[in-house]
Amino acid sequence: MAYPQEEKTELRGSVEDVTFRNEENGFTVLALNVQGELETVVGILPAVAPGEELRLLGRWDMHASFGRQFRAELCERKMPSTAADLLHYLSSGVIKGIGPATALKIVEMFGEEAFDVLENSPERLSRVKGISAAKAMEICQRFREQFAVREVMIALERFGMSASECIRVFRAFGPNAVERVTDNPYCLCDEEIGISFERADAVAAAMQDKPDEKLRAMAGIVHAVRHNLRNGHTCLPRKKLYAPCGDLLGYSEDVLSDAMDALIACGRLIREEFDGTEFVFLPRVHEAERSAADHILMKLRFPPAGRSTLPEEIRIAEQQEGVVYADLQREAIRIASERGLLILTGGPGTGKTTALRGILRLYEEQGLDVALAAPTGRAAKRMSELTGREAKTLHRLLEVEWDESDHPRFQRNERNPIDASAVIVDELSMVDIYVFSSLLKALPLGCRLVMVGDADQLPPVGAGNVLHDLIGSCMLPVVTLTEIFRQAQESLIVTNAHRIVRGEMPELSCRNKDFFFMERTPRAAATTICDLYTERLPRAYGFSPTEDIQVLCPSRKGQTGSVQLNKTLQSMLNPPSPQKNEIVVKGTTLRVGDKVMQIRNNYDILWTRGSEEGVGVYNGDIGVLTWIDLGAGEMEVVFDGRSAVYSLENAQDLELAYAITVHKSQGSEFPAVIVPVAGIVPQLMYRNLLYTAVTRAKQILILVGDVATVREMTQNDRKARRYSALRAFLRNDEQIAF
Repeated sequence: MAYPQEEKTELRGSVEDVTFRNEENGFTVLALNVQGELETVVGILPAVAPGEELRLLGRWDMHASFGRQFRAELCERKMPSTAADLLHYLSSGVIKGIGPATALKIVEMFGEEAFDVLENSPERLSRVKGISAAKAMEICQRFREQFAVREVMIALERFGMSASECIRVFRAFGPNAVERVTDNPYCLCDEEIGISFERADAVAAAMQDKPDEKLRAMAGIVHAVRHNLRNGHTCLPRKKLYAPCGDLLGYSEDVLSDAMDALIACGRLIREEFDGTEFVFLPRVHEAERSAADHILMKLRFPPAGRSTLPEEIRIAEQQEGVVYADLQREAIRIASERGLLILTGGPGTGKTTALRGILRLYEEQGLDVALAAPTGRAAKRMSELTGREAKTLHRLLEVEWDESDHPRFQRNERNPIDASAVIVDELSMVDIYVFSSLLKALPLGCRLVMVGDADQLPPVGAGNVLHDLIGSCMLPVVTLTEIFRQAQESLIVTNAHRIVRGEMPELSCRNKDFFFMERTPRAAATTICDLYTERLPRAYGFSPTEDIQVLCPSRKGQTGSVQLNKTLQSMLNPPSPQKNEIVVKGTTLRVGDKVMQIRNNYDILWTRGSEEGVGVYNGDIGVLTWIDLGAGEMEVVFDGRSAVYSLENAQDLELAYAITVHKSQGSEFPAVIVPVAGIVPQLMYRNLLYTAVTRAKQILILVGDVATVREMTQNDRKARRYSALRAFLRNDEQIAF
């Protein structure tokens, strides 16, 4: 809880000890000696060391685990002046190469001049016994580097920049950071720094000498293109940028056009023309789409070595699988064997899994080393269950590592291809252009590639429209399974899903199958959903709320959004208790017993399952929080029998998961699914969102809301348009040089 005073409080003292520091962002926990009393201080305080005098402005907090602490927001630092404080400072290890013994020698020899010697006189420092001339130069260089970040922070904070922003700028530009920012404050928008355009604009406004408006125009245009990248667009028509950029910046179209020409000339934007329309790209996404097209065209021109598939081989596969393939399934198996490149698509109940298993069996009979992969951990787990073979996430298959800016770098690439002669990728509709391009780069020469997905589902969360572009290019062999098999026809979930795809209203009046509709207003819908989740479904079917039932929301917001439903369901299923520890993560309480979801791939978290050990928890994994050790700063989450221990820092990637968004459910299936269809904002009322939600249910699907919303979603096939260029690059293959 926070102390009642709202005004910032001043705190002065000397640093006694630094108990924790995150070197990436400068977050620090330290003990401050305030008139003989030690106080805990937390905040962004990079390079602060014992012995320094601090003047802090901030507020007092009461931490649930660690008690009273001062949360510093502003910091003024004064270097140690007395010989005792100098010794304390240098003995702390803040300067690499100086330990307690060396610190004592330096202070004994130079006294209060020690800092001046360290900064300016390495030749004098070399007089200290045990410090050679070379080591003296090295120590002095490290000392100067240590204080460069301090100088940068002091200079930039006057423009209103926070300490964490200053750290990012220093990491990007080093000691020249102040000069770079004052020359062009919009360099703060560079991807490696990641400060928003609005913040850079505020920094520019705080400067006495305002930057050239052309720099502002260029930064604003790049900001607009990058913003649309987060909306899934890999490129944008040049003309469509003028209106939003004019609104953002207040500049005329002529000024914006000149700025755009300058961005293209210096390579910060890439220009392409398709069908007489000029498009602009950010360089990284342009390279990804162009590279993906190049690799696909190369495979089409020089296909993997295939061979004719004899009818007898397919009959043997049928006997081994205990099935009789339909004509289109046979066609898919034949193309995968003979051409080595295939897109297999179709809705629920059409036999994609059966065809996939047939392809896999034939590949293995031919002695191929087959790798199975899917975009998420849950999708990979489901693929493993359906095929009986190990499937990995695409990130794990490509052996991802993360750089300092949290961008993925794949260890598997053209120089280090994956060890497989055939790769089968499921849930291709979820794969963004960056991952798809990286996968193609990592395929060894002659490797076969089978891509499986449902073209009617939502597009990927990331940029691009890979599956739609590949199919729409008409350049690749595509088999679309359309026949709903007899067993699947008995499921109203399956038949209603196909009605929705065709733009027909689903059957809502049936009460004796697996698809139910309950008409409610938005407020009543929220109450009914919570009742179904906590009481009615567990009582009627024996479902576990944490393991079997999932609420899928079109939106995070509103009465029937995932945020509010999670709060209500948590209070009903897992209320506060003295016996249950809890922590607050980004404003949300996580309590022992809660159902939680991992929202970002983390390849460093260790897990165990009996005697089995592994590494990695993935975006979309859902589990139960089983214990929290506040003293140790650790907690455990169990995902499908895998016990993963988190630091409290890693817990920032967890959210409550009684209710999740439909987008987060892609690639997953649940025994029972409840979908609110009331109070949805118009921009989310479209067909493939409803279709995706319905197809996540295995046994029971319940829509709760109003008929008008279901009708509007079913009829609205506009799909949020995505601008992408993969299809155009594939069709314009005469532009590709081989």
